Amino acid sequence: MFSFESVTVRLGGRTILDRATAAVPPRARVGLIGRNGAGKSTLMKVVAAMLEPDDGRVAMPRNSRIGYVAQEAPAGQTTPFEEVLAADKERAALLAEEETHPDAHRIGEIHERLNAIDAHTAPARAARILVGLGFDEAAQHRALDTYSGGWRMRVALAALLFSAPDLLLLDEPSNHLDLEATLWLEDFLKSYRATILVISHERDLLNNVADHILHLEHGKTTLYPGGYDQFERQRNERLAQLASAREAQADKRAKLQDFIARNSARASTAKQAQARVKALARMQPIAEAMNDPTLVFDFPSPTVLKPPLVQLDHASVGYDGKAIIERIDLRLDPDDRLALLGRNGNGKTTLARLLAGQLPAMAGEMSAPGKLRVGYFTQYQVEELDADDTPLEHMSRLMRGEKPAAVRGQLGRFGFSGAMAEQKVGKMSGGEKARLALALITRDAPHLLILDEPTNHLDVDAREALVQALAEYGGAVVVVSHDRHMLEATADRLVLVEDGRAVDFSGSLEDYTDRVLGRGDARPEGSKAGPRNKKEDRKAAAQAREAGAATRKAAKEAEAETARLNARRSAIDRALFDPAGASPEDRKRTSADLMRERGEVERKLEKAEAVWLAASEALEAGLRDAA
Repeated sequence: MFSFESVTVRLGGRTILDRATAAVPPRARVGLIGRNGAGKSTLMKVVAAMLEPDDGRVAMPRNSRIGYVAQEAPAGQTTPFEEVLAADKERAALLAEEETHPDAHRIGEIHERLNAIDAHTAPARAARILVGLGFDEAAQHRALDTYSGGWRMRVALAALLFSAPDLLLLDEPSNHLDLEATLWLEDFLKSYRATILVISHERDLLNNVADHILHLEHGKTTLYPGGYDQFERQRNERLAQLASAREAQADKRAKLQDFIARNSARASTAKQAQARVKALARMQPIAEAMNDPTLVFDFPSPTVLKPPLVQLDHASVGYDGKAIIERIDLRLDPDDRLALLGRNGNGKTTLARLLAGQLPAMAGEMSAPGKLRVGYFTQYQVEELDADDTPLEHMSRLMRGEKPAAVRGQLGRFGFSGAMAEQKVGKMSGGEKARLALALITRDAPHLLILDEPTNHLDVDAREALVQALAEYGGAVVVVSHDRHMLEATADRLVLVEDGRAVDFSGSLEDYTDRVLGRGDARPEGSKAGPRNKKEDRKAAAQAREAGAATRKAAKEAEAETARLNARRSAIDRALFDPAGASPEDRKRTSADLMRERGEVERKLEKAEAVWLAASEALEAGLRDAA
């Protein structure tokens, strides 16, 4: 077991961790979650002894080996294979000593220890990990300096996994991985035989790997048993209990205040009133659950265009006269939701750029309506935002000539209202920048939305909000993502980019997972990525999305109506029982008039709650059917 107790960290005058406490069971696989900026990485650095807390302590079994990915990617002329092998420092030290030690007895001890730590299998284990993370045999023996930063970070991850520490610390390990490597990593971690603490926003990874969820919120930690879905259920129950307790406390507080107001002046009851004053002072307010108003994605739906939106006939695409993908036969209709699968480097982004009109077809034909509008999201757009400008300045430049209300309206769709529209981009989080980039590319209501890794900077809640917004969006969607939950919730059509082709994958995402991991009889891909004679399936999926969007809207409206009616009922009760605190309008009305309105509000409230309950049950049933 390792634990931390009353850990407090203050950075720049701000309390990041506030007496955070948890005890992690032996060999537990713990998912550390929380909103962006909550302090997850700070807590992990404290556990890794890379950051000294201002208060509190971390307790760990003696001689425990802690593994944490270095911040800087490895570089130089060393190969990935050599870098990974060197991560087993004991093995490397023993082999070096074996080469130079003159004592035969010591050489015998070295051989015994090398056998004990399975040193002879190390090269095979290192190669297996590298293959899983996307390095074939040739790639394992190229110099690190020939790789990009993202690929070198994969080498750092491979070295950490190979070193097999007693406590494995992973901070968003899938950030530099494609879907295929993420699937392999998930499979590897499920069979890891020591303790894992992993920061991740991948719902599937947290469900399939974690057996505990450590939730960090407002500087404090709570440990929940089970995966992410179980955590979500338990937390929702806890929030409901909190809301109920808060409502009961508010009711009790109102009664105490009423008693004090009515009895303080009377000599016969002053003593009891004073006791109520002390009880009121001792009553600690129960905090209201905080909702993040910035968790907003609202894609404007486009005008209608006749299908197809894009038609590729035997097309090829590439760079500098060299084709990356050839003989592409692909049709995109307005109701299509398509996911591009395939390892990094196979050409998914190249195909996305062809569909976005950023690359021409080198051969074959590509046709699209002249009025087609495309919104194309990439990580480069996030990185290229001007740090000194505000969201309002960015949007105003692109919507030149539009009225200020229209510019602010588009920003408001993505949570940039009021002062948030005027903050400097340089002070925004990665998730906020991603939302701004999405707001910018959808300003003209595109017919086709192409999203290349849109979730990289988004936490779990923001990803779910994005998934729901895409379900309500009225155009076609093409998505590249390593987040399996997003693909499952968004796409109803899969195209595999592999071996210079873009071909239809006729199985499910689960079949593709089996194919990547070499499990069972995964369904083969089809012969081409053209119309799949599954028009009815896609139409049904589109209708299901529309029905789901309408149901979500009904639930949201009923919830808002319920809140409004509850507020009005409370105001009427205040006017009836505490006129001094009522509004001027209500103070002028008779008790009979107020009671009549209260009855009408009660009837409307019962109806709104019934609508909300029916919509919520329909949504839950839809989720069960989808699962």
